[in-house]
Amino acid sequence: MRCNPSGFPFLALMCVVLTAASGFASSLACAQADAVLRVCSDPNNMPLSNERGEGYENKIAQELARDLGRKVEYTWFPQRIGFVRHTLKEQDEATREYKCDVIIGVPAGYELTATTRPYMHSTYALVYAARSDFDGMQSADDLLKLPPEKLQALRIGVFSRSPGTDWLLRNNLLERAAVYTHQSGDPAETPGGVIERELAAGKIDLAIVWGPIAGLLVREHSAFPAWNAVPFKPDPQIQFDYKISMGVRFGEKEWKATLDEWIAAHRDKVDAILASYGIPVVDDSGNVTARFRSAEQARAGAVPKTIPLKLEPQ
Repeated sequence: MRCNPSGFPFLALMCVVLTAASGFASSLACAQADAVLRVCSDPNNMPLSNERGEGYENKIAQELARDLGRKVEYTWFPQRIGFVRHTLKEQDEATREYKCDVIIGVPAGYELTATTRPYMHSTYALVYAARSDFDGMQSADDLLKLPPEKLQALRIGVFSRSPGTDWLLRNNLLERAAVYTHQSGDPAETPGGVIERELAAGKIDLAIVWGPIAGLLVREHSAFPAWNAVPFKPDPQIQFDYKISMGVRFGEKEWKATLDEWIAAHRDKVDAILASYGIPVVDDSGNVTARFRSAEQARAGAVPKTIPLKLEPQ
């Protein structure tokens, strides 16, 4: 027997009626399922999610569970090839229950799941450590205003098969690329971790990354010399911006409707979570709002910290 996760009262009543014939054990399992929001997630994919619940998808799941009167339980699996197959679509061999019922973040219109209405519309960004050459940049295209000799001397990190490679190709900068793979085969390796290591070591001067990753890197490098980021604006030739939805199994229309209703009713709550992670957001008119750092953080990161000199008494 399968309890529908939508949470509507009449569905809970259906659970009671159906389980009466199958005994107390099935009734108890159904009641427990209705009390749990089972989330499919990656245990090490910041800033989206991790096992400690520190990602923005974790925070959204917590708010969703609270409003549905449930507690969150996770099925963890690295977000690599086979993620959907081993989480949302996989059944427990003993109970025949699906392991989890929602993926908090998938591209809108994702082919492997049904998708809810989008709750986020973000864009790629250019992240870099502070230096005088990059002062005054407001968008990624401002980088192209550098003198040719400086532009052609830069080393730019980019992930293969991403909009960043198309942008470099269009602007005759592909030879300046340091290309990385999205999935290294090591579940402990993340895109943000790769760029952080390479940029901190000076192996690259800038990197083109998904907006939430740029927000994470800027937040974690706010002290002098602070890192910063500028967004890519929507482009008619290269798609930098993507809408993000929740993913559910095909055919679970009531559950999808429940999530759609929750997203529509809690826009302010979701937007506040995204803003707290410094995620650039694209509005319905195509305008980008990017607050990677607060004014206070920007001022602090632009000035080296003064360490008082302690003199030994004579």
